[in-house]
Amino acid sequence: MQGEDSLIDWLRARQLKQQPPSLIGDDGAILPTAEPWVVTMDSQREGSHFFPGTPPAAVAHRLLAVNLSDLAAMGALPAFAFLALSAPADFAFQTFFTALDEGCQAHGAILAGGDLSHAETCQTVLTLLGRKPASQRWLRRADARPGDRLWVGGTLGQAATGLALLQAGARLEGNGLSLSSSLDDFPSQLIEPALAAVRRHQLPTPQLQLGQWLGQQTDGAAIDISDGLAKDLHRLCKESQVGAEVDASVLPIATGQRALGKYLERDAEHMVLAGGEDYVLLFSLSPDLEPPAHFGCHAIGKIVDAPTITLRRGDHSKALEPLGWDHLSQPSDASGPRAASVAK
Repeated sequence: MQGEDSLIDWLRARQLKQQPPSLIGDDGAILPTAEPWVVTMDSQREGSHFFPGTPPAAVAHRLLAVNLSDLAAMGALPAFAFLALSAPADFAFQTFFTALDEGCQAHGAILAGGDLSHAETCQTVLTLLGRKPASQRWLRRADARPGDRLWVGGTLGQAATGLALLQAGARLEGNGLSLSSSLDDFPSQLIEPALAAVRRHQLPTPQLQLGQWLGQQTDGAAIDISDGLAKDLHRLCKESQVGAEVDASVLPIATGQRALGKYLERDAEHMVLAGGEDYVLLFSLSPDLEPPAHFGCHAIGKIVDAPTITLRRGDHSKALEPLGWDHLSQPSDASGPRAASVAK
């Protein structure tokens, strides 16, 4: 089965003959209208993106957040949302819509319409339209230049750790964490980092303000990390026709995640590189620029002219493969959503 990226490449090549030319390639499509708009669409499906029994409010939060993260990667401000929701008759529709509507309002978006239908399991698709403030540019994947420093907007691998805990039977309960019998030997000192990891997976925070700041700079590329640092870095470099060098010694890992990985028998660095669903921005900046400290960003390497992407450890480097999630080549298995992405 072909993967997501090869299918997108085929579609873009097919559309090259069309007018206007293909709009596919970034986290959102910049519409060729008199007023600058960007549109993005993402889905959340039970069994593929979240576990059965996930509270409807959490599903709504996650659905909105992953779409907002795409707008953040474009430097856009959210404006309008359109929802397609299919769910069983006993689904808590009002709880879901309350959470979604409140989330839209909190980020300045209007839930403007959509579609409802019946399904045996919950399946949601959200389309978001965003606008570009007059004082800034669109962020693009194609704007990285050799010599730029490479940054990420926060720690990596925490969401993948949270997913591994969910697969082991952990669940959010109110403000705490419920552990299944399979976790009865869980170390008490890891409860707080485990709670943070599960919350990071179920309730991601889009980096809209960081996207706005990046859009105010004169150059630099951006993409949101949804499928894994390595895979999304390959995508950014491909669009910019550059390479990259990542320093393994400075990859940002949240407090307690290494110990959690050891307990779960998962390699912490692999989850950083391939786990995905971090929903922080991966971006490049001129070497004389640094993002404001309050964004919590980390410099992890640099953009290079050579068409290679490498992971450096001291004086040694090796090729960094496009590790990460691909929905078309890694279907979910019995252990839960996106299981293959965090396998050891």
